[in-house]
Amino acid sequence: NARFALETAPQHFEQVQVLACKDYAGIVDAVAEYLVRIGKPEVKHAAVAIANPVTGDHVQMTNHHWAFSIETTRQALELDTLILLNDFTAQALAVTQTSSKDLMQVGGHKPIEFAPKAVIGPGTGLGVSGLVHSPAGWVALAGEGGHSSFPPFDDMEVLIWQYAKNKYGHVSAERFLSGAGLSLIYEALAKRDKLKNYRLKPSEITEKALSGTSPLCRQTLDIFCAMLGTVASNLALTLGARGGVYLCGGIIPRVLEYFKTSPFRSRFENKGRFEAYLAAIPVYVVLSEFPGITGAAAALDNHLKNV
Repeated sequence: NARFALETAPQHFEQVQVLACKDYAGIVDAVAEYLVRIGKPEVKHAAVAIANPVTGDHVQMTNHHWAFSIETTRQALELDTLILLNDFTAQALAVTQTSSKDLMQVGGHKPIEFAPKAVIGPGTGLGVSGLVHSPAGWVALAGEGGHSSFPPFDDMEVLIWQYAKNKYGHVSAERFLSGAGLSLIYEALAKRDKLKNYRLKPSEITEKALSGTSPLCRQTLDIFCAMLGTVASNLALTLGARGGVYLCGGIIPRVLEYFKTSPFRSRFENKGRFEAYLAAIPVYVVLSEFPGITGAAAALDNHLKNV
């Protein structure tokens, strides 16, 4: 999905709409359709947060068929400014704008002021970023940590990892910590149990897990949350994220009540000699509806101030 909004004042958004990417041949068509829908306002500056590394003018999306030139797109849309940034860089910037009412804390104590913050979130893929404070304010990191190798924690995760390795070769954290990853975990467990029905959609797995109608789906969700705890704590240690870990993405907010008592927090703290260090770090589930838009707007504002 592509989410669009018109920013009419700093961090004030109107005309928020969601368009399905599959309905459009490319990004120009999707933007043009959005502008038609909202009455063709004169727009001269735009920012796009995209689930992809942005390393130059050419963009080829990892999880979608769109490929385009940033400069050609700017010209086609008759914009003065068009910037692209990684979607989780935008999510990180959004954290700096998020009010406490849109955060649900899961364990830990108070964040340390100006200490680094970790930002991670399972959704279509696994986004990873961070925030480091500087004299100019918070700086968001642009990385692709979701594609780092996944570390199995116990024998069960070794079994699931082995299944994924046989299927894909390299097993990244994103292979498990995403919507498709939830289905992959279930598939590995169902194959182990020699079940005929070994393919379920992520929404089916969470529904059956939470309703108590499938112990295997519940085990799948438990393992998913434990895996997320491992990867999130690795990120927290790497960044020294005593300013907090922020969980974004579309999956966790859908299972919020369950998540509070899921295996996530115990696994997050299970790091041997550094258990006390991690026990102090607060984890927040970000509940904002469109944080990517907030972060993209913050990036555009920063860009225009420095032009």
